[in-house]
Amino acid sequence: MQIRYFSLALLATIFFSFCSCEDEVIVPNPPSNSANIIMPLGASRVEGARPAFESYRYELWKLLVDGGWDFDYIGTRDDEANYPSYAEQSFDLDHEGRGGWTSGQILGGIEDWLVQAGTPDIVLFSSPGGNDALQNRSYEQAIANINGIIDALQAANPEITILIEQLAPAVESAMTGDLLTYFESLQADVVTIASEQTTDQSTVIVVDMATGFTDEFLADDVHYNEAGARFIADRYYTNLVQVLE
Repeated sequence: MQIRYFSLALLATIFFSFCSCEDEVIVPNPPSNSANIIMPLGASRVEGARPAFESYRYELWKLLVDGGWDFDYIGTRDDEANYPSYAEQSFDLDHEGRGGWTSGQILGGIEDWLVQAGTPDIVLFSSPGGNDALQNRSYEQAIANINGIIDALQAANPEITILIEQLAPAVESAMTGDLLTYFESLQADVVTIASEQTTDQSTVIVVDMATGFTDEFLADDVHYNEAGARFIADRYYTNLVQVLE
């Protein structure tokens, strides 16, 4: 499908962050011994920026703690925000969220991140293609990149489980024209991607983050407030309990 793009200056400003293009020395982290090794993967909705806006990771972590699951978040990134302890435990700060990054940038980094962070059992693939739309990137290339990211994850762990989002919308007033067309196309194509990428060993699960998501869950035009973070965490947890060891 050929889609015309547009520029939303405000949304782009919110999503953009500068990234270093310098070569990094990859030093692998110590391997995790948890039964469920989980990588939160994506851009600013994964990274969060307390107190301006929230990531779902903290709310999901609390649900997993309450459930008594043996799990470990992994990633090359640390969250520098302050989070209250919960159930006498400190929040697991590790993640692989990079504000402003497109699917192409994530595809370009994923293999090195897996070497450094370790190989997950489960990946939470957040808002795939969201920044591509805001940066006027090719829709067809974004779909190819999303498939490439899944290929890389499955190459690292042929038995990996990937939860891929049908992403939550931006503020309703912005969901018009080309952005709405992009959004609706991606919601449908994510289902196709999950079906085609699921193998006998590796399952790709679609998680609907759009149905029931309203402006009340947003801290700004695109990012979650605390209620939004809980909404997304609940949707993840409902699917995770079916695959956790």
